[in-house]
Amino acid sequence: MSWVFLVLLYGILKGSREIAKKKAMTKNTVMEVLVIYTFLSFIFVIPQAPKAGNLETEFYFWIAVKSFAIFIAWICGFYSLKYLPVSLYGVLDLSRVLFSTFMGVVFLHEVLNVWQIAGLVIVSFGLLFLKFVPKKKTEQDDVQNPILESAKTNVPFYVVLALISCVLNAVSGFMDKVLMKSVTSSQLQFWYMLFLAGYYLLYIIIKKEKISLSVFKNVWVWIMALMFVTGDKALFIANGMCASKITVMTLIKQAGVIVTILGGKFVFKEKNIAHKLLCALIIISGIVTGVLFK
Repeated sequence: MSWVFLVLLYGILKGSREIAKKKAMTKNTVMEVLVIYTFLSFIFVIPQAPKAGNLETEFYFWIAVKSFAIFIAWICGFYSLKYLPVSLYGVLDLSRVLFSTFMGVVFLHEVLNVWQIAGLVIVSFGLLFLKFVPKKKTEQDDVQNPILESAKTNVPFYVVLALISCVLNAVSGFMDKVLMKSVTSSQLQFWYMLFLAGYYLLYIIIKKEKISLSVFKNVWVWIMALMFVTGDKALFIANGMCASKITVMTLIKQAGVIVTILGGKFVFKEKNIAHKLLCALIIISGIVTGVLFK
């Protein structure tokens, strides 16, 4: 059952990483944090290069596609996280379950039973329930960024960005399931990060983005990169274990949302935490229903 602990580690690190991202973006711009975070993460996986060779040509292509999906997902996700409460972002991130299930049904021809359909309905209800925020403490009051006051009236826009990020992350997760049948964790992680770093390099050249060297002094960026590389490695290894079950893994990953909600409460002093925690528990109960009652 070592794969269970690996996936749990991934979930906890993922939730912690969202908190670190938001802290990092209080000191530097979105693109500064995103670009340096990506390059640092790539540097951390370079030691895996000797084990990353001998791939068939077609896998380079599909890993490049996966990396491009994450390239767009991270831009959307970072901007939405900068202007949304981390606790709200964490709950929205649970919608990946819906998108992952949809792709499993459509592309892998998986059949949902009554319990799994019921679970998806509960998950959908939990996400919709986020809209009904207590009147005295509106979601706009939770927006923490003072730089752009108009963000308070653009919450729906950043929610859409968060959901786009979730869709693309679900695509990436779906591709992980397929790719890990033919490649090793070292191969996938190295080439994935190499392509991703390449995309961001092209982006800053084309857009002529200025990256301040002060970002290297931002300790949160270094912490993010370490947590990302460690968490992804744990997840890839777990995916490669024969005993691991994707349905159970999906459930365990959601442990991260509790971390983000608690981080919103104690680190960023966000409001409406009880409401978001209730929404998260509803969503997780839906996931439990779909996974355990087969």
